[in-house]
Amino acid sequence: MHEPADQDRCDVEAPPRGFLATLRKLGPGMIIAGSIVGSGELVLTTKAGAEAGFWLLWLIVIGCVIKVSTQIEFARHTIAWGRTPLKALNDVPGPKLKVNWLVGYWTFMTAMIVFQQGGILGGVGQTLAMTWPLTAAGSEYNRLQDHVTQDRIEIRLLESRGQESARVAELQQDIGDLSQQLAGRPEPNDPYIWAAILAVVTSLLLYLGRYRVIQFVSTALVAVFTLVTVLTLVALQMKEQWAVTGQELAAGLSFHLPPAGSGSGNPIRTALGAFGIIGIGASELMIYPYWCLEKGYARCTGPRDGTAAWVERARGWIRVLHVDAWSSMVVYTLATLAFYLLGAAVLGRIGLNPDGPDMVRTLAAMYIPVFGPLAQPLFLCGAFAVLYSTLFVAAAGNSRMVADGLGLYGFTDDSEAARALWTRRVSAVWPFIALVLYVFVRAPAMMIVVCGIAQSVMLPLLGGASLYFRYRQSDPNLRPGRLSDIMLWVAFAAFLVVGAWSVFTVFGS
Repeated sequence: MHEPADQDRCDVEAPPRGFLATLRKLGPGMIIAGSIVGSGELVLTTKAGAEAGFWLLWLIVIGCVIKVSTQIEFARHTIAWGRTPLKALNDVPGPKLKVNWLVGYWTFMTAMIVFQQGGILGGVGQTLAMTWPLTAAGSEYNRLQDHVTQDRIEIRLLESRGQESARVAELQQDIGDLSQQLAGRPEPNDPYIWAAILAVVTSLLLYLGRYRVIQFVSTALVAVFTLVTVLTLVALQMKEQWAVTGQELAAGLSFHLPPAGSGSGNPIRTALGAFGIIGIGASELMIYPYWCLEKGYARCTGPRDGTAAWVERARGWIRVLHVDAWSSMVVYTLATLAFYLLGAAVLGRIGLNPDGPDMVRTLAAMYIPVFGPLAQPLFLCGAFAVLYSTLFVAAAGNSRMVADGLGLYGFTDDSEAARALWTRRVSAVWPFIALVLYVFVRAPAMMIVVCGIAQSVMLPLLGGASLYFRYRQSDPNLRPGRLSDIMLWVAFAAFLVVGAWSVFTVFGS
């Protein structure tokens, strides 16, 4: 792992006391939020809203809140025993061929995460291509697509007022004409050129980056766009034709599935994919303890010696991680709900589904009712911040796990020095693998959905592992309370349902 920042380096340190002192020791949760408030929220959550309307709001809320107990249990185990999550998973009972079966599925999931990263890189490439097209073909393509989107928005506004049917017909004809022009044009290469430039820049940043840089960049980028998105949803309530009604919210929280024939696309599949990566996804559940290690929670607790002083320090640092995990949950849940409601209120109502080469342009339409002509440049800045933050932080976190996994597979000597070296190497290569996948697949939204489903299947495996840690490897002095135990079991049950549903959706359809 990269060397942590000087301010985070310590050997043994008493845990902070008091609210302000505790806040100064937070950080891993915000790094995770920097990864979380990204493709899952901006793409999949919004796509689920566009396809299902308000009906699946309840699933989005549960997906954000329910995973925190499992996240805390993994981090508690790391602090108590000083072992990385992969090493802990490798000791869970079950078939083992070189590595434990759980680590084997993690390997497959990580391959899907690189696939997802290709989709995210494509989203960032699309964002920059819309902002700064590099070719004349790209500029003309942007002009035509922007015209189509504006016509769709105007049609929605006219229909909501029940007037000017002749104008609606005119706009529909215009959309048809523009679509014919677009159909005869090859897809511009601008997004792929930008994606290649970003891959090089990201590789260098990750190779040279340290904990403090990653923490600062992710927190700043996410905070700005989260605030803008929440304020956009609030402003939408001031516009009668776009406002979210109490009846729609009640339907969204009624624990019902979308009625047959409602919405577009495959809302259940999209929502299941979203469940896997919104909130703290399966990948982040495993990455979070690595950031806790780099922040120093386990190191500051000191070597496990069983003394009363060690127990007191461990309890204190576990309290800090509770605050860290739950405070980040508030941040990403707020952002997730805002994205879902915007997708349902705007995209769902005008029949736009973010997908394919125009995924980012379609997402930008969410902001037009509030910001008008300023919507696209505002959204593009935010989309770049959120998607690039996800790309950057997820690559940084997963490179740490991959370096750890290489030691378990026997490709390295599993020393701290080897993990640090391979973390840097994997960080440098990761963006280029994502770039190759994006160039060949060219379907960013689908790439993100596939990874989400793979992570949905991983969730019950991690939920079961967390119960094993709790009841078979828990330090008697550091056991959680009854409420935490109940939440662990509820999370495991929910993970089982979603995981089984995901398998059925993929193989039974």
